[in-house]
Amino acid sequence: MEQLTQFAPFLLMFVVIYFFMIRPQQKRAKNEKEFESSLKIGDRIITKSGLHGKVSELAETTVVIETMSGKLKMERSAISMEMSAALAKK
Repeated sequence: MEQLTQFAPFLLMFVVIYFFMIRPQQKRAKNEKEFESSLKIGDRIITKSGLHGKVSELAETTVVIETMSGKLKMERSAISMEMSAALAKK
């Protein structure tokens, strides 16, 4: 019983770290994957670097976006989920 009380603070600390740090990060990663897979041609997006554009072509891991200056090919992971959602609400 004495050993259990010695490890209880460490166990409690791990549980708190899991629920406040690890679990939200996993949830955010899952939401970003769903967002990347739900992209379709014609969607208006904003990249993480701040480029605005419209999706013109889709591939498995890449996307071609059309901007005012031309077309750019980039990774799907470079598209910002939060900023694109804010753009869609306007």
